[in-house]
Amino acid sequence: MNFTQLPFEADVMLEGLRPWIECESPTYDAVAVDRMMDLAAHDFAAAGATIERIPGRLGLGGSLRARFPHSRQGEPGILVAGHLDTVHPVGTLSALPFRMEGNRCYGPGILDMKGGNYIALEAMRQLIRQGMQTPLPVTFLLTPDEEIGTPSTRKLIETDALRNKYVLVPEPGREDNGVVTGRYAIARYNLEARGKPSHAGVDPKKGRSAIREMARKLLEIDAMSSEDCTFSVGVIHGGQWVNCVSSLCTGQALSMAKTDEDLEAGISRMLALSGAETGVEFNVTRGMTRPVWKPDQPETMALYKLALELAGQLGKNLPHGSSGGGSDGNFTGALGIATLCGLGVRGNGYHTLEEYIEIDSLIDRGRLLAGLFATLN
Repeated sequence: MNFTQLPFEADVMLEGLRPWIECESPTYDAVAVDRMMDLAAHDFAAAGATIERIPGRLGLGGSLRARFPHSRQGEPGILVAGHLDTVHPVGTLSALPFRMEGNRCYGPGILDMKGGNYIALEAMRQLIRQGMQTPLPVTFLLTPDEEIGTPSTRKLIETDALRNKYVLVPEPGREDNGVVTGRYAIARYNLEARGKPSHAGVDPKKGRSAIREMARKLLEIDAMSSEDCTFSVGVIHGGQWVNCVSSLCTGQALSMAKTDEDLEAGISRMLALSGAETGVEFNVTRGMTRPVWKPDQPETMALYKLALELAGQLGKNLPHGSSGGGSDGNFTGALGIATLCGLGVRGNGYHTLEEYIEIDSLIDRGRLLAGLFATLN
């Protein structure tokens, strides 16, 4: 049977996907993430994969490696790299329940990226049911910490990728049905302002407000953004008592850059913000950094050309391009390994309470992944 005729059924896929969505798995809740890994391990094992659980570290959840049986097991093949953590805290289901409205299906993490991981599993299931042997062995590596920059599993991803010939990343597809063949760099920063406490009602002028200084720096950081390197502050924590002038305020910032040169220049500008002003000490330290995955690499473009041909057989166009918003494809693409990202379902609203997928994309994107599994050699 040709991959274009594989009997994907959206209703059946949604029924299998629903437990994944209703198993909430925010990154910082290791127990919740491991619970999601348990669920995925069961589904992969039921599909015939050999399961390996990898313990977590840094206080984060563990990872899951699933290998499908193959006569060439151990040779370089296809690595499907995905993450099962989300940005949504436990309890989000009350505000964003799994539900269908027309061609949309809503739920926390359904687009980023549980839906993409699930259709990649379904693609393998469909091939196995039809007795279609993939030319290359297929391995899935599902990790717990992509949403915070992959601090605990980067080496694991890179090591597995270097053992393989291709890396497929079922992150959300682009709205124009496109895929991603390069990504901008992302750098994270930790911010800390330390001031001097005082009683806010009796002697406010004796204090030096860390919150005020953080607010001033926030505006300065936002103003540094340009077309080639953007800056934003996404997290701030400050103060403990409203009747105290705050002596400590912490935050996290992020910058995104199109080139290595822009990245390094942006890092220098951020670090240069450290210093003492108005009696408050302000410090910037670097966090996790995703490298630039340069667009138009020959290995990746050869992989994309095949995907484009397969999409054509499905009657679909498949534009491509470099993209902001990091993924673990940054790491594998930066290593020079043929990597194709954005292979997951289409939709919108990820990282919000309006996150949804387009239901019809379960089928055409599932078939595209099946075609890649069945064709790559």
